[in-house]
Amino acid sequence: MKKVTYRESGVVYQLIDPFKIMAQVEGRKTAKNLKFSRMREVGSSRGESAYVIEYTDCYFALVEECLGTKSLVADEMGKLSGRGYYGQIAQDTVAYIINDLITVGAQPASLVAYWAAGSSRWFGDKKRTADFIKGWVRACNQARVSWGGGETPVLNGIVKEGAIDLAGACFGIIKPKKRLVLGKKLQADDAIILLESKGIQSNGVSLARKISKKLPDGYLTKMSDGNYYGEGLLVPTIIYSSLIQALFASGIDIHYLANITGHGWRKIMRSEKHFTYRINSLPPVPEVFNFIMANGPVDKKEAYGSFNMGAGFAVFVASKDVKRVIAIAAKNDIKAYFAGSVEKGKKQVVIAPLNIIYDSRSLQVKA
Repeated sequence: MKKVTYRESGVVYQLIDPFKIMAQVEGRKTAKNLKFSRMREVGSSRGESAYVIEYTDCYFALVEECLGTKSLVADEMGKLSGRGYYGQIAQDTVAYIINDLITVGAQPASLVAYWAAGSSRWFGDKKRTADFIKGWVRACNQARVSWGGGETPVLNGIVKEGAIDLAGACFGIIKPKKRLVLGKKLQADDAIILLESKGIQSNGVSLARKISKKLPDGYLTKMSDGNYYGEGLLVPTIIYSSLIQALFASGIDIHYLANITGHGWRKIMRSEKHFTYRINSLPPVPEVFNFIMANGPVDKKEAYGSFNMGAGFAVFVASKDVKRVIAIAAKNDIKAYFAGSVEKGKKQVVIAPLNIIYDSRSLQVKA
């Protein structure tokens, strides 16, 4: 049977990533516009998950992120099951914004929302909107961020009738300045600690949706754990902020942080430094991924290069700090796994137990 790839879902990173790099190059030409203030950009943050500006006694961080197509799964499952899933979808959206912001060492301060519907009728479903807003507030409180407002445009003809595009932006503060994390401290022999995910989170959903159309019962196809495929896809994204703040508060010297989203485990080598990132131990794989691989079918290299495969976030620290990080994670109800180490060598991710290698050419997201 022919293997399915993420590219076939319509997401082609070979076209998207060069556009991002061009935007970074051109964006640098606007940094001079900060001269009116006491702020200046941290140039090395361009191409990282969040943009950083230096101020007098701290740094500011900014990020914008969107949910992607996971809301379409919630819509379809709502029709099929009669249940509402938008409280979970709200958490996903907030999580994707916050989890990018914290990669540079920022503490989230204020978040704004962007909810673009295809029709005004989307806002007329009182139960859905109430579930969504309550879920949004719960997620903001979990991330300890102030929700400051947002925008709710109706984009008929751009957004599909009955659908909604969910996104937002967040402002954060890095204080004291030594908390700034941009990979400068990353070095050979550092430990790679992977933080658990509960499921697909929100990356790779386009491919997961494509696979649903091949199944005889679609999203209501049962997986081996007894849950529906659609339910497996809608498990909410973990918000890692409280754990990362706890690591800083305990004095852990964090060398780098990576949010494992698009590009899957290739994001482990997101730092501009040229090292080999060797994975020797794998965290448990949520059942939804085994189902996707079997029913796509999707081979393991494609899966680990597209999905989080049970690891939603990576923390890089000195090897002496591994046990402390794992213990602090446990206190925050998040499982952490000592997965591997940073080594001298060419830039690549080596997943040794699976004989999978991703070279640097497979991740071109920074100018």
